[in-house]
Amino acid sequence: MEKLGLRERKKQRTREALIDAAQALFCTHGFEATTIDQIAESVEVSSRTFFRYFTSKEDVALALADEQITAVLEAFAAQPADLPVLTAMQTAAVEVMRTYETDTRFHSLQNVISVNPALTAARIERATTRFDEVARLIGARMGVDPAADPRPYLVASVALCAVQTAVVAWRAAGQQAPESELTRQAFDLLTIGLDYPAGPTATGH
Repeated sequence: MEKLGLRERKKQRTREALIDAAQALFCTHGFEATTIDQIAESVEVSSRTFFRYFTSKEDVALALADEQITAVLEAFAAQPADLPVLTAMQTAAVEVMRTYETDTRFHSLQNVISVNPALTAARIERATTRFDEVARLIGARMGVDPAADPRPYLVASVALCAVQTAVVAWRAAGQQAPESELTRQAFDLLTIGLDYPAGPTATGH
């Protein structure tokens, strides 16, 4: 068991070193110009070793974003049982994001993702692969079966797709607030409700 523990720790160190190297190279040369061979060489491992940890250059760029989603879901499951679903999701997401925002490596990779439309889309797409997992957690909090009650899937869709898309759009429009704050604002708007009245122009008055 001790040997297994040491081996796993070594694998984790190699994985973290590859993420560190990728982050540095992406920031220096840009995502498109950086090659997998360069990332591997920076850690003094082979390209074959790189592929033991990551399936692609995109995979390593999004590794910390994937970890963040896992952390949010774990934090969501740990919220007090009496909290409403969106409140619990907002609390978990904002808390985890604030923690990650203190990590300069995560912040740098976020900047790389934000200026690359393909990575931005891939980040949202990868989040949606957790759809069933999120719906199960929401259903458990609500005390309903997602297979019989559509609400958990609706909330999961909003949490994974709408909130992230809104944050990306707000950022592109020039919002400078931290992502955690933009996420909090998005959840606040959802909690209030989205059935806004038509304006004067739309109604012809």
